[in-house]
Amino acid sequence: MKSKLIGFLMNFWISFSLALYFHIGEREEKCVIEDIPSDTLVVGNYKVQRWDIHTHDFLESAPGLGMFVTVTTPTGEVLLSKLYGPQGTFSFTSYLSGEHIICFQSNSTRFAVIAGSKLEREEKFRKTSEETNSNILWWAIVQTLILISVGIWQIKSLRDFFIAKKLV
Repeated sequence: MKSKLIGFLMNFWISFSLALYFHIGEREEKCVIEDIPSDTLVVGNYKVQRWDIHTHDFLESAPGLGMFVTVTTPTGEVLLSKLYGPQGTFSFTSYLSGEHIICFQSNSTRFAVIAGSKLEREEKFRKTSEETNSNILWWAIVQTLILISVGIWQIKSLRDFFIAKKLV
């Protein structure tokens, strides 16, 4: 009897809270469709973190990184559209019952989000590209020198041939 009561109470408390966890890329928008009754206060807490591939752990967000939250009613009217910081709480009250669309999008610019592990990969790629370009430049210079040397040798050989045959 006691275990049934504990199970009922736990089920009762869990039914009041919902949690979502998802990955979102730079400037990518993720939307959640939630059926919300009318005159209901909806409160959402969020925290933006970036994934570090080297430590395989979440790190604190880059400076200036935040979350843009948009809430649309079932009729298509925008109920909330606001930019928040890297961690915060948003809230709205539904005045219509139905499926509300709650969308999240990072406000990152190319350099704000990539401040972590993606920047390191980009630096490695840039270094590799610069080394490849340098090697191509040197190979082109060596080829040019070889062509000039062969051209000079051919001119000298032809000149010596024409002199030997007394054509010049």
